[in-house]
Amino acid sequence: MEMAGPSMPDPIQTWTSLLGEGGEFTEAWWAAHAQRMQEARLRFGGRLSCPFLRPLFMTVEDEARQRAACEVVARVGERIIRDAMDDASLLADFGLSDAERALVAIDPGYRYASTASRLDSFLLPDSLMFAEYNAESPAGFGYTEVLAEVFAALPIMARFREQFDVQGYQMMDAMLDALLASYRDWGGTASPPTIVITDFREVPTWSEFEILAAHFRARGVPTVVADPRDLTIVNGRLVAGGQAIDLVYRRALINDLVARPDDTRVLVQAYRDRLACMANTLRCKIPHKKSFFAVLTDEAHAARFSADEQAIIRAHVPWTRVVAERRTRTSGGADVDLAAFVRDRRDQLVLKPTDDFGGHGVTLGWETEASAWDAALATALAAPAGTWIVQERIPVRREDFPMVDVDPHRVTTRNMLVDCAPYMFRGKVCGFLTRLSASGLANVTSGGGQVPAFRVVAM
Repeated sequence: MEMAGPSMPDPIQTWTSLLGEGGEFTEAWWAAHAQRMQEARLRFGGRLSCPFLRPLFMTVEDEARQRAACEVVARVGERIIRDAMDDASLLADFGLSDAERALVAIDPGYRYASTASRLDSFLLPDSLMFAEYNAESPAGFGYTEVLAEVFAALPIMARFREQFDVQGYQMMDAMLDALLASYRDWGGTASPPTIVITDFREVPTWSEFEILAAHFRARGVPTVVADPRDLTIVNGRLVAGGQAIDLVYRRALINDLVARPDDTRVLVQAYRDRLACMANTLRCKIPHKKSFFAVLTDEAHAARFSADEQAIIRAHVPWTRVVAERRTRTSGGADVDLAAFVRDRRDQLVLKPTDDFGGHGVTLGWETEASAWDAALATALAAPAGTWIVQERIPVRREDFPMVDVDPHRVTTRNMLVDCAPYMFRGKVCGFLTRLSASGLANVTSGGGQVPAFRVVAM
């Protein structure tokens, strides 16, 4: 969080005061900076991922605040997976389809489901709230680390370092270490194992896979990038790019495995037959469903959590319910008819599909007319059980950022929504994805951008 303590100079003001001294507002400077980002593969689809001219600055105190809350949620998520595998009624609360249940039922061969995960969060001086939990191989940390390296090499950063100790986050190393730990848990003995990073080649994050593969190879770990359609099984081994694979870093979503069974048949077979370790396991789908927050906050499940866990949940997880015709308690403790409550309180609520990404299908009640809200609620109520959640509105963070427009070139100050999302590798916070958006939804998929995060301490 970019808030200065009583004796600490304001890093935002300091950075802003330095902007322009090195020509940062000129078209020539931007052309060179954009070229460096292009060469570093910092593209999401066909566009640069960062059109902004300053990073996010994280104090040690706010980093610790994030870590304390996030790691509890990650730990609870892993426990809920184990509980759900033994409790059919709990598993039913997540609204998994039959196909998803079949995948979740496969024994992955080791216990830790979410080798990589991310909590989308809004960090303010007096609050920290989570919007959702991405428990399924979240993207972006490779881009983020390389983007930080580009910013760290700028002349303005050298001037900024005269007043602040500045540190980036080594997330690619942390992720590789987490992958290797999961491989060892699975029982793997290759040293080093050969890794395949797999997703469909048309995804906009393919360039990030290339960044990660190059970094893993530089660490001495053979790594290839392959489309699931190009995987084969030869003599009882999973093969990609002509190499026998020990460890699958799965970036193809479980939704794709369900929707494209022919294209992912080999990948699923290798997982089922334990021809290779897979991370994340397919059981990560359970807390990845947005109904996970409903399990955390519904009074029906309170006994599942310790007093300390309940305190973290109350402080940081918004009141969430699976949309259904039922009675429930509000966050204030009132007993209400859920459908009527949702209909009447649209200015304080958001409707979300339990299993989508990129902001698809999200309806923000406070930005929606009553008729459209009623229609969205009717759609949610008519959908198969467990398909939609309703969630209480949370305080969000907005800040001014200098942003570059091209054609024609100009630098303007934009007030942006700031989503600071901690990455966790095997449950430990190792860095942050910071997404900026002019709209109420913060995600790169829907047109937002990102900036790197740095830990700062005044000199």
